[in-house]
Parts: sequence; C-alpha cells; structure tokens
Amino acid sequence: MPLRQPDNPPFAAFTDPDAAVERLNEIFATNTAFLRDAFKDFVAGELPSCRGRACYPQIRIATATHSRVDSRLAYGFVSGPGVHSTTVTRPDLFAGYLREQIELLLRNHEVPVEIGVGDVPIPLHFAFYDGTHVEGVAEALNHPLADVFDLPDLSILDDAIVNGTHEVAAGMARPLAPFTAPRVDYSLHRLQHYTATAAEHFQNFVILTNYQFYIDEFCRLAGDLMAQEGSGYTHFVEPGNITVAPDGSLSGERPSRLPQMPAYHLVRPDHSGITMVNIGVGPSNAKTITDHVAVLRSHAWLMLGHCAGLRNSQKLGDYVLAHGYVREDHVLDADLPPWVPIPPLAEVQVALEQAVEEVTGLAGYELKRVMRTGTVASIDNRNWELRDHREPVQRFSQSRAIGLDMESATIAANGFRFRVPYGTLLCVSDKPLHGELKLPGMATDFYKRQVAQHLKIGIAAMEKLRAMPRERLHSRKLRSFAETAFQ
Repeated sequence: MPLRQPDNPPFAAFTDPDAAVERLNEIFATNTAFLRDAFKDFVAGELPSCRGRACYPQIRIATATHSRVDSRLAYGFVSGPGVHSTTVTRPDLFAGYLREQIELLLRNHEVPVEIGVGDVPIPLHFAFYDGTHVEGVAEALNHPLADVFDLPDLSILDDAIVNGTHEVAAGMARPLAPFTAPRVDYSLHRLQHYTATAAEHFQNFVILTNYQFYIDEFCRLAGDLMAQEGSGYTHFVEPGNITVAPDGSLSGERPSRLPQMPAYHLVRPDHSGITMVNIGVGPSNAKTITDHVAVLRSHAWLMLGHCAGLRNSQKLGDYVLAHGYVREDHVLDADLPPWVPIPPLAEVQVALEQAVEEVTGLAGYELKRVMRTGTVASIDNRNWELRDHREPVQRFSQSRAIGLDMESATIAANGFRFRVPYGTLLCVSDKPLHGELKLPGMATDFYKRQVAQHLKIGIAAMEKLRAMPRERLHSRKLRSFAETAFQ
C-alpha cells in the first residue's frame, strides 16, 4: 500500500535553543494531528487507499573535533566527532529539558543543531496523549489497524542505549539522548496507566514508598506546605488528575478505585516540586515504576519505607541510611549484572543526614541514637524467614547488612542504570532475627508514631537537593565511558 505522509519542512540549522524547540513543537503537533485526523476518517468508515504515516521530529548535530568549550560538566557534549541524533516526542512536555540540552550543545561545540523529521514512524497509539484505546474504537470496522497505520514496535523500544549495549552500524549516527522517542512514549502511557496521573504532573524530585499511610501523610502535609510563605508550591494533584488548590478546593472527580501505583504531586510551576508514588510491595513493582519515571529525567529519587533491622542494637523506629546494597532482588540481573557496585552518592547522603538532624533535633554523635549508616539488602522473597534461614543470615552478616527490605536495592540500581541520582532512608519496623516480628498491634503503634517524622525528613532532603546546583547533583559518578550528550 502506498504511503500518505504530512508535508514536513526540510532539516534546518538553529543556533537559538528557543527557536529549535519551537520547530520541534511545530513538527510534532503537525504529525500527530495528521495521524489523529487519519484515524478519525478511518473510524468514520473511509478506508484509505494509502497507508498513513508520520514520523517523529529529530535533533542532530555534526561535529569535527573532540574539543569542547566547557569540560566541567558531566553532560551537554557529544562523545566524539561525527553525527549524533535523537528522535523527540512531546516537546511541549519536555520543553525546558530540551532547551537546556540544546543550549549546552550549542555552547560546547559552537556549531548549530539541525531540526527536521526523522525516519522513525510515530505509532498511532502514541499520537493520542490521553491513552485513547484505538483498538477499542476501531474494532467494529473489522479491518486490521496494522494494515493502515504504524503500531508500536518492540524492536525499537529497548534500553540498549542506557544499558551501554547499543551498537552503532558503520555510517550511522550515534545516539544523542538516552531514550528514543518511542521508548519515551511507551513510558508516558505506562505512567498514566499505573499511577492514574498524566505525565505532565510529575515533578523532578520523586519519593517512592511501599505503604499507603505515607501517602496519606503526604496528602495531609501538602496543605501545610502550600500555605507556607515562599514555599513555591502552587497546587496538589491526586490520582485521576484531581487538582487540590491551597484553600482545599477540588477540581475534577476522584476515580472510583485507586490505580496499581497511585501517584501524588506537590507542584511547583517549574516542575521542581515533589512527586510521591506508592509502589506497593516487591522488586518487580520497584523496577516497573522506575523504568517509566526515568524517561522524565528526574533530578533525584528517594526510597522511604520500612525494613527489618538486622542488628540487636537497633530499635524499632530507628533510621537506616543506605550506603551500599546487596542485590538479591534478581529483576535487574539481565540489565545490570549483580557484580556492578551501586555506590552511595555523596550529595544525596549529605542531604538525607542533614534532614534527619534537622527533623529529629539530634546531631553529631547523638545522631547515632536514631540512625545508622550501612548496607541494605533487598530480597525477592518476603517470607524468607520460613526457609532454613541460616544461609541468607550468613550472607547478610558477611555483607555487613543492617537492614533488609524488598525494594531499595532495585530503586538504587535503576537510578544508577538510568543516571538518576538516588538514595534510601528506611525505618526499622521489625527485628525478625531477634524475636520482634511485624505483628498487627506492634505495627499499628509504630506507624502512628513514626510515619510523619520519616516523611518530613524525606521532604526536607528533597528540598535540600532542589537548592543544590544541577551540575553537582548530576555528576560524573553516574556517567560511563562514552555517554549521550543529553543528561
């Protein structure tokens, strides 16, 4: 079947980041509208004689030297001479990010970037930002969508670039960004599905937890934070894209049931607010949500949750600041082998320790009364105690682990893999090796006493990271030998 495509402008050179982003927006808006209009005609019964296709906009830059103007930054420059390119989706959503990355390229290499239309088709599904179920709309026609439109192609939806396994064929452009446009689109739709909030509400600082009562406390604290003079928080967004104003008034209607991993967003206009997601229990959920949040290029994410204390000297309610991880979660072994060390990030560690000091009122040697820094082990078997536990206990002891959970190592490992600064602050909720199991009465009393303080520490840490210069937070520690220019 012959192709019918929109009329797109040829590639053009730009030295102004704003103008470059504007051209990206024009191309993307034109091409997605073309697909939506073609689908509307298709649903109306106008079976096309031509296959409808529109492609993603593309950014490319050609350099002839290894030199760059500023060698201090960890990103913002290409890995060597040649052509580097990336496809782009939702330039409206990523406008600030794209503007910054393009500006750094222009400054570092002193050559223009080129904006045009690439050769990667936009799948029909991704032309609908609201997640319209196109199969459901079209199924009555009894005509396969694949005969008329491009559908998502798993062969170009992988993580080869960020995993460091992408191989560039001779004569082809090298990647300019860590994710391709189809990979980003896939995650934007998955975020909507899992969290019941649109991607545009996600903030750059993300707290992940495994208990709904942390979310309940976040909702309560949001009102206080919005009312705080100079906080910069303008509104709060709940699942279903429900907007809560500072005066408590709502716009929208809450969903009849919560999604699998509900997300809540304390919003600042520049996306520098705080998003909190209840990821539920287990490493699979932890990997799933961070796989998708990563495409938003968060500035940091933290795990706040509970753990088993492994040392007799710990008390229920003590904090564990992870500075290393034992990975027995197994969900990332194929993408990031377990032998890869997951280092602590000094900037995040300092922010968390300072936040604990401020909220608890303890400092220096006295801080050891309520917090220990050490290794956290994450395991994929919640009922490990029911096995002959001598073997796992020996491994935990050999690793010097002081806490055990099911999510933290996964979240940290995915932060390392995706170049997103990460950290972990857990609260000891049980001590199974010492006879203090997590039982209903004990847990209820513990939760009431400790959740509010723990969450305040996490929020304070995020605000400290927000105040930090970007170049310090996104440092070389997360970059490998030959990286993409885009952070």
